[in-house]
Amino acid sequence: MKPIKIDITILAPVRKVWDDYNGPEHIVKWNFAHDTWHCPSAENDLRPGGKLRTRMEAKDGSFGFDFEGTYDEVIPNEKIKYHLEDGRNVEILFDEIDGNTTKVEISFDPEKQNAAEMQRDGWYAILNNFHKYVENH
Repeated sequence: MKPIKIDITILAPVRKVWDDYNGPEHIVKWNFAHDTWHCPSAENDLRPGGKLRTRMEAKDGSFGFDFEGTYDEVIPNEKIKYHLEDGRNVEILFDEIDGNTTKVEISFDPEKQNAAEMQRDGWYAILNNFHKYVENH
């Protein structure tokens, strides 16, 4: 399966977008696809070989899962590559369009259990949540 690609343009400087994307204190405020969910915990050791760990849960406690990746490449304010426990790859590019505009592009290998369109929609909902968070805090 070919990677799924999504992107969004955020009206904020690349350094702020980078910090909000990677800081655990920020991740817990935007890393969920729907307002009935939340991200109660996040750890991020942002360096090659380091780990990203987040927990996503339904607010009613009915369901939750852990998300974990290991970093393969980190170029500050530009690029992050990591792989998930099942071997799928994720790449995030931070493109500074100008001093107050940043395009974020995410490319990820789909998993096999859910339809690609559903996965794209879920990742995009999280990216859109991130977009709103960055522009409103």
